[in-house]
Amino acid sequence: MKEKRNFLKELNEQQKSAVLNIDGPTLVVAGAGSGKTKVLTSKLAYIVEQKKAWPNQILCVTFTNKAAKEMRDRVAKMLSNKTSSLSWLGTFHAISVKFLRRHAEAIGLKSNFTILDTDDQKKLIRNISKAENIDAKKISPQFILALIDQWKNKGLLPEEVKLSKKHIFENQILKVYKIYQAKIRDLNSCDFGDLILYCVKLFEKNPDIKKIYSNNFKYILVDEYQDTNFIQNKWLQLIVNENQNICCVGDDDQSIYSWRGAEIKNFLGFDKVYSSCKIFRLEQNYRSTKNILDAASFLISHNKDRLGKKLWSDGKKGELVKLNCYKNGKEEARGVGDIIEENIKKKNSLNDVAILVRAIYQTREFEERFLKIGVSYRIIGGTKFYERAEVKDAICYLRIINQKFDDLAFERIINTPRRGLGESTIKHLHDFSSKNKICLEDSAHKLLQLNQFKPKIRSVIKHLLGLIGKWRSDLKKKKHYDLLKIVLDESGYSAMLKNKKDLENENRIENLKELLRAMHNYDNLQGFLEHVALATSIDQEWEDEKVNIMTMHAAKGLEFDTVFLPGWEEGLFPHQKSLEEKGDFALEEERRLAYVGITRAKKNAHISFATQRVWHGEWMDSLPSRFVNELPEEGVEKNEEPAKDVSDDFDFNQDNLLEDNEEYRSPGWARLKKKLLK
Repeated sequence: MKEKRNFLKELNEQQKSAVLNIDGPTLVVAGAGSGKTKVLTSKLAYIVEQKKAWPNQILCVTFTNKAAKEMRDRVAKMLSNKTSSLSWLGTFHAISVKFLRRHAEAIGLKSNFTILDTDDQKKLIRNISKAENIDAKKISPQFILALIDQWKNKGLLPEEVKLSKKHIFENQILKVYKIYQAKIRDLNSCDFGDLILYCVKLFEKNPDIKKIYSNNFKYILVDEYQDTNFIQNKWLQLIVNENQNICCVGDDDQSIYSWRGAEIKNFLGFDKVYSSCKIFRLEQNYRSTKNILDAASFLISHNKDRLGKKLWSDGKKGELVKLNCYKNGKEEARGVGDIIEENIKKKNSLNDVAILVRAIYQTREFEERFLKIGVSYRIIGGTKFYERAEVKDAICYLRIINQKFDDLAFERIINTPRRGLGESTIKHLHDFSSKNKICLEDSAHKLLQLNQFKPKIRSVIKHLLGLIGKWRSDLKKKKHYDLLKIVLDESGYSAMLKNKKDLENENRIENLKELLRAMHNYDNLQGFLEHVALATSIDQEWEDEKVNIMTMHAAKGLEFDTVFLPGWEEGLFPHQKSLEEKGDFALEEERRLAYVGITRAKKNAHISFATQRVWHGEWMDSLPSRFVNELPEEGVEKNEEPAKDVSDDFDFNQDNLLEDNEEYRSPGWARLKKKLLK
């Protein structure tokens, strides 16, 4: 018989106290790397082991399926075969589905209701908008769905919404919301937002049903409580039992998702809702060195809205946190690359290295540097820069301007943005092109001459071909990067993005601005297009090991030996738009984001900023982020002299890549060359 593990002996005193306190409301303030998952799983195992409740009388809520699986696996090791009956361990949405399947009729649905995915939702919204004569170019389906989701997260059905006039199109969108909600109910369907909202309505309108669950769940455990929104918190409050045996675990200093609806006040106000609550602080960190923790703790102490804690470690002081100043973004990427090259020499794994940026467009300079020196990388939670849809669209416009025989580019841009050209028109062009052995652009010209298009289609194609001709003439007189601005405006691409007011589109706009900045590094359009072609063709799976590049938001919950935090400049970090929209609230959230970034590092943290950046085609002086001044004096090594501008390692010219006599230029050069020669 397998000996049972004494998991309580594996806990420190703070963790043990939090685990053993199972009665009444409990808030566990768990600092980064302090073992919050360990506490949560141990608490669950302890309740079962002490027979305080049967496994199916414990509700354990997580934010992701991955977290739920991890918890289930950990508890399995503690309790051997008893985890199979943990039937109420899962995400808010997964558990809500269980409630609704059992009580569908009480909310006007059948138990076999379907859950719409995002594509289904967009299609339905698109059809409603068309029927209501709402211009999709002015109000995109994505924007409509985002606002509907906001209302649902606030617990509001269409008839409960009170217009705030915060958005100019609110009235129209509310009308769409009413129609949309009626249609999905007719389809015996609901969307993800409905799952939690309907549960709340179910419990509010049916006290007898609510009582069944509040009586059944002897204990409620909640992970990442700082990330809950209004409706999730309401959901929890409705089903907690009269003994208020609810334990919420999280870290107010890692509340960074307000843009997704998370409300930090749920966490900060827990003791006001549950007046008899006990608060436990997990402050011993098992991840990072003392110097890293001191830097993070000192920085976050500048926030006012927090419960307060100070992380500590009984481990080594470790390396000093590095604060580096660079002349510009290119030098910053070079400096980071040099440090990574040193890591490779020391046989350190690239998988243990991460670059955490504030905005996704910042990845471009690092990607290009790594391609140049032969260092493999992966983009976590996103797409590589030159593979992003909006970047590819813009480049295809430039490709067809550069040469008319680029059929792939022509096909991509002909209906981007949407011009009302359907598949039959594209097929017509392809068939004519194939039959007459001419390119698609020439086919379009010929078919116009032959009057082979319907009047509306004819007008659209004639206009587009006219623009392409004009742009080719413009290229003879203008810089290639100035031409791209004109193309994006005159094609309608800029208007398409600007009219879709959501975070995703804001990122697309920033990516296009970064593309314009990249073009300034090349003398002409031909040279730039060659660079892009090389970058995308050589960007291949060189090695299994890769540097991880991601946003700080995407890095939450992860850890790496070495972390780089570039771009700590005012306007970029903290983000200017966030500050303009939400003021001090945004500043504190940005500071929490900095805290999250620093605490991802186990051994080495490198923070950097540049004295200059290119903005709108012009070199602008940058100011160091205010967060730089909020780092402690001790434990931080400041290298504040900008590096001298030096010539590039080598020109990235594919014609020379395979020359046997090519001069050895960098440690990565040998790896890249070896791979290409395979």
